[in-house]
Amino acid sequence: MARSTAHDRTRGLTAVTKAWPVTLREDSTRGSVVLRPLRRRDGNDWMRLRAENHAWLEPWEATSPGGQSASATFGEYVRLLGQQARSGSTLPFAVELDGALVGQLTVSSITYGSLCSGSIGYWVSRDVAGRGVIPTAVAMATDYCFAVLGLHRVEINIRPENARSLRVVEKLGFRDEGLRRRYLHIQGEWRDHRTFALTTEDVPGGLLARWQQRRDAG
Repeated sequence: MARSTAHDRTRGLTAVTKAWPVTLREDSTRGSVVLRPLRRRDGNDWMRLRAENHAWLEPWEATSPGGQSASATFGEYVRLLGQQARSGSTLPFAVELDGALVGQLTVSSITYGSLCSGSIGYWVSRDVAGRGVIPTAVAMATDYCFAVLGLHRVEINIRPENARSLRVVEKLGFRDEGLRRRYLHIQGEWRDHRTFALTTEDVPGGLLARWQQRRDAG
């Protein structure tokens, strides 16, 4: 785990000097939201959450157009994500609320060069939805991508029917960049998605600071 080297009280995000592994944390009167590396010992809690939230998550889960893909154990899944994290292409975060695992956030498709971009995906347990956990997690991850990884753009792709996820990007002020036709394979069909994005110029003071101000004012 990377050690914090400074704390910016304005943005509420612990500054770090190492890209991965890293832990990000925001403490507020609403609770402590933590992003940390997904670990093998999360297996039981992760699988329990997924089973309990199967009906809640299934409509938005990506599938393979070729049918059933090869199954992997949770340990193999974490090992693969770890390899991708060390290569710099992915940041696989567990999401905690007050010390309990409640979901997952992954920054994927991290690209440098002339694009300098990444894509954020997430899921959260139904019993904590609507409590600001995912907006806070997305804000922390976005600031980390901009301030530490040096990315210029972060995007989130959402099915038009996914009202709760649309509310997340609305709360955070992500820009709607339009519809991608048949963008991702979900539940046996190629599904349309809307793309939302921010660049560093959109949040010069940090996304977490802007979200905290909007959240606390409401």
